[in-house]
Amino acid sequence: MDCGIMTSKLILLLLSLVFWAAGAALTYVGVSVIKSYNNYEHFFEDQYTFIPAAIIVAIAVLMFIVGFVGCCATLTESSVGLGFFLLVLLVFLAGEITALVFGFIYRGKIKDDLEHTMTGVFQKYDGQNSETRAVDYLQTQLHCCGVKNYTDWRNTPWFSTNYTVPLSCCATPNSGCIGRLDQPSLLNTQGCEFKLVQLLQDAISYVMLVVVGFAIFKLFGMASVCVITCNDRRRRYLPL
Repeated sequence: MDCGIMTSKLILLLLSLVFWAAGAALTYVGVSVIKSYNNYEHFFEDQYTFIPAAIIVAIAVLMFIVGFVGCCATLTESSVGLGFFLLVLLVFLAGEITALVFGFIYRGKIKDDLEHTMTGVFQKYDGQNSETRAVDYLQTQLHCCGVKNYTDWRNTPWFSTNYTVPLSCCATPNSGCIGRLDQPSLLNTQGCEFKLVQLLQDAISYVMLVVVGFAIFKLFGMASVCVITCNDRRRRYLPL
């Protein structure tokens, strides 16, 4: 029994299992990133910022299918199936490289995108509209206030009318906070832009690390397919 062939077959079976696990993991990561963007969609003009996460989710769905194909091709000793598996691995690797490129691009664009839109959204705050709900959600979840800091509210129509910041700026609910700027100890004073940029950049970085890890597994799988298919044709494919 050729140890190299047997090892390659075991690697392919393991890779098929990894594909299923990877599909589940990437689905979770991709959906988490999309959910993060959806929660703060009012602060983004460029909808293409969804592309990296969307690519990851699409790859995850295909991974479940490819894992099944790889497992069957290995167990049935099909050279055609293994060739198809190799082709699919190449396609997936190209897709992951594309996702990484978009990840690098949009990780850097997040800050610029937010700088152009956050101020406009905060200016539309009136206590009732969709922008109000988006701002309140942002400030509550990230424990922040204003774009750069809490004093930014001075330049908004809301402050001109109410002379206070929204209650979502309060550091602790039911603490006597009524949104007065002269009571900074009761407010979250840090701006939301920095925290939101950090949150989304961390999410993109996590996705990129996961993709790199699974790309390495695919390289091992491609090498295993090559070892098996390039073996002496007279040597029969040993069943497990």
